[in-house]
Amino acid sequence: MLEELITPIIRRQNTNYRDCISVGTRLMVTLRLLATGESFKSLSYQFRVGVSTIRQFVPETCTAIYEVLKEKYLKCPDTVEEWQKVADGFQAQWDFPNCLGALDGKHLNTRPPFSMALMALVDSNYKFLNVDVGCNGRISDGGVFGGCSLQDALENRTSNIPAPAPPPASDQAVCYSIVADEAFPLKEYLMTPYDQSLAVEQGIFNYRLSRARRVVENAFGILANRFRVFLTTINIQDTAKVEAIVLACCALHNLLLTENCSVYMAGVVDQEGPDHGTVPGSWRQDPELQQATLPPTTNATARAKQHRDELCQYFNGVGAEPFQWDKV
Repeated sequence: MLEELITPIIRRQNTNYRDCISVGTRLMVTLRLLATGESFKSLSYQFRVGVSTIRQFVPETCTAIYEVLKEKYLKCPDTVEEWQKVADGFQAQWDFPNCLGALDGKHLNTRPPFSMALMALVDSNYKFLNVDVGCNGRISDGGVFGGCSLQDALENRTSNIPAPAPPPASDQAVCYSIVADEAFPLKEYLMTPYDQSLAVEQGIFNYRLSRARRVVENAFGILANRFRVFLTTINIQDTAKVEAIVLACCALHNLLLTENCSVYMAGVVDQEGPDHGTVPGSWRQDPELQQATLPPTTNATARAKQHRDELCQYFNGVGAEPFQWDKV
């Protein structure tokens, strides 16, 4: 299917001097690189194609893969109904109401002198909803988020986020928001944990938030386990070409989750046991993708703190789950 889709984009014509490298070969070499992280030299020996030729056509093929898959498999929600579907998934699977996704960022290993970061918003089923790549990886998670298009859409309310609505069993309207870890600034649309020295009620909130946020941690783990190019140093100095490789992997991740989930996810993702404890997936045996350092603290708005307190009160009241009390 992929070969058929990308053929019009990367097909080359034979000449009187030599035949071109077929689309099938280009695709095989590219997928082999993404799946294994092998060197260009190793791929050259396997496929009997020159190193410089592979360096040239791999980014081109990755760009084509992303172009043909992005509209169907890597499209950020942009209507109230699409965002509501994401929120319904978090409520049904992770008991977190009015959640528009889980956000995190990882640094990518690339050749000096530059480094890059991948910022991603993930739904309740480990699919990437929005990815932003290309920022200098020395910037913290919060700093990367501050420069990406998703934050602009949320800040300016141009992304058709649903209006505040009461969570199940409650009559108090709560804003829709994204969950993230302490690396990110607390905002009305971005929920982060309480600081240390917690009361029991705040510990319950942190547990419920962490349980929902774990999907993005798993998404990155699955991505690196299946596309092991992320566990190596991407030996390309052109940032646009590295970006093409990363976006292609994210699109293929969503494609495989959608079309062949049972095989793609088998044994890789974390599971919850009968007591709602975490059973680690096999991705946790791999080297971890580098986490960004924490940014300087930022002052949260009074409305953001109020929103977090409202959710905290809900989780300790009508929205409480029986299993949560043993987790703090």
